Amino acid sequence: MELRPLVMCFALCVVYATSKPTEKKDRVHHDDPLSNREHDDADNFDYDHEAFLGQEEAKTFDQLTPEESKERLGMLVERIDDDKDGYVTVDEMKRWIKHAQKRWIYDDVDRQWKSHDLNGDEVVSWEEYKNATYGYILDDPDPDDGFSYRQMMDRDERRFKMANQDNDMKANKEEFTAFLHPEEYDHMKDIVVLETMEDIDKNGDGLIDLDEYIGDMYNQEGDATEPEWVRTEREQFTEFRDKNKDGKMDKEETRDWILPSDYDHAEAEAKHLVYESDADKDGRLTKAEIVDKYDLFVGSQATDFGEALTRHDEF
Repeated sequence: MELRPLVMCFALCVVYATSKPTEKKDRVHHDDPLSNREHDDADNFDYDHEAFLGQEEAKTFDQLTPEESKERLGMLVERIDDDKDGYVTVDEMKRWIKHAQKRWIYDDVDRQWKSHDLNGDEVVSWEEYKNATYGYILDDPDPDDGFSYRQMMDRDERRFKMANQDNDMKANKEEFTAFLHPEEYDHMKDIVVLETMEDIDKNGDGLIDLDEYIGDMYNQEGDATEPEWVRTEREQFTEFRDKNKDGKMDKEETRDWILPSDYDHAEAEAKHLVYESDADKDGRLTKAEIVDKYDLFVGSQATDFGEALTRHDEF
């Protein structure tokens, strides 16, 4: 990664933080919906297709013949079966759905991997990342423009260490993904909370008070009239965020705010797919059971044409 784009991004973030936002800054990490389509299997399986494959890949299957769809689905089953025991469990299905939904993350990691694995040894060391990202400013850690690159680098190093689970300061692809997208990994949640608190905590007491909470979202700039959503957020802080009523949010309260325990759509869909396809009702799926119900998992020219006919008849 070039340093210059990173610096420009950082500068824009500072400008944004010091200007009055027109919309509320949202620190909360929510999972995106598996599909924007209605989940009504009596009508069609479009929701299931997008949940199982991701939106773009689902479109690709719609262009295949039924035979081609079955063949490609069978190849996917072999990837979904993590332990290679010949069965797909609910947990394996859930992991696959989460992977399919986050494909954009892996595409981003692939792009960045190429510019950081400088010696081509299939790992990105901290030294490689540091040199590629901060490079020429290492000799001048306190430049005159006011940005503390040394502080940014120290923060990145701390996150890198958290992602690097075997402590060798060399990240494989999975560890590098956790470094770049920590909100996607349970073992990285603490660093997400810590970084958020450091961003918002202006007085350095390790906690977030009401003024800091609101100030992160809204810069009043002498305007005596607050938008309605700001007043609502003040009430949210007092009534719900600050659970122990000490006037501040600690680490656990901040975690509950930015990393809520949402309904697990991927788990619900995994259970649904297994239940609908499990012919022998043993709670797991064989490749044959999945391919036999291929139209539930993937589309094809046949299903796409059938839906077109239905739409034509309705018209």
